[in-house]
Amino acid sequence: MTTDKLWTVQQLADYLDVPVQTIYQWRKRDYGPPGRKMGKHVRYRPSDVERWIDSLGTRVA
Repeated sequence: MTTDKLWTVQQLADYLDVPVQTIYQWRKRDYGPPGRKMGKHVRYRPSDVERWIDSLGTRVA
């Protein structure tokens, strides 16, 4: 079991240095790190975010 403190959408946006609206757009497009719906809230596990970042590779657009 992991002991990561779950992140809010705001904390994730701050970590990735993107607007909160970008996180919501990514969710609509089924893109971005996996989030978990908890009632009306979405939370992100930091280890899942890191795994998602690693999966992007190093290619620059």
